Amino acid sequence: MKATTADQNTNVWEGGATKPLGASYGKMMMWFFILSDALTFAGFLAAYGLTRFKFIDVWPIADEVFTHFPGIHGNYPMYYVALMTFILIFSSVTMVLAVDAGHQMKRKKVILYMFLTIIGGLVFVGSQAWEWKNFIKGEYGAVQLKDGKIIQFVNQEGKQIALADFAEKNNPISEHTRYNGLWNEKGETTSEYTTEGILESFKHNPEVGIRLEKINPETKQKIVILNKAEALKYLEQSARVVEGANLEVNEYGSSQFADFFFFITGFHGFHVTSGIILNIIIFANVLLGTYEKRGHYEMVEKVGLYWHFVDLVWVFVFTFFYLV
Repeated sequence: MKATTADQNTNVWEGGATKPLGASYGKMMMWFFILSDALTFAGFLAAYGLTRFKFIDVWPIADEVFTHFPGIHGNYPMYYVALMTFILIFSSVTMVLAVDAGHQMKRKKVILYMFLTIIGGLVFVGSQAWEWKNFIKGEYGAVQLKDGKIIQFVNQEGKQIALADFAEKNNPISEHTRYNGLWNEKGETTSEYTTEGILESFKHNPEVGIRLEKINPETKQKIVILNKAEALKYLEQSARVVEGANLEVNEYGSSQFADFFFFITGFHGFHVTSGIILNIIIFANVLLGTYEKRGHYEMVEKVGLYWHFVDLVWVFVFTFFYLV
């Protein structure tokens, strides 16, 4: 048999004239990557779902955790997260318009819509960083018992109040300077409050009650205890003061919620950041007229596939963490 050599103008697949599913090599490889990445996210979300339903009776309520809105004081549950989601979905729309403009070889429109996509991505990542900051810092503060359970404080109406609303700061924190070294290099994060000080303040404030991390299955709300004697039985088991959330402890409830939140939203944020970088590179090439010279804007379409994927993943993350 005679061996045949591929012509220089042969199809990029080199295996024949037929393209699988009519897609170019580059687009097919992007689809392979998206499929493998989708399985990774599916595994993470499945693990989150299983863990949440295992500890459903002590899982933090999203409406009580994500209540901030930039520049506005007050309780606005889920408002800013919904706005973030809208911005990311809108950036997916502008990406579609950029791809469509590329098919029509309209360079100026590709530039406009890709620019809007990049801006939308930057706003989303910045908003996510802002959400992280607030989650890490915390808003109210709480007490962790010796068995690891979290106790929050409420007024007589059952609404959560901050430690600053009733407790005195009796644990002065030294300011770190070049002369006194790292005063808290090891050990737990130091709080301005102590468990002893909070206990004393609680005893002398009849209007203050406690709220357990456990959820009442009938009301779907955390159990509130206003009776002082009963509440003190819990507080006498206090181990430390908790302010904010990290990988070890979470003032809003289960520390596993914080672990999954940081890992999954952080992993998604990394993907969005990567998408922004790719979009900027393609945008620069569009400005330079690279794809105009090639006679097609397939690279815009490829990065568009990735961008739609990270947008779709966020819809699932948003549903799992914030809505369900």
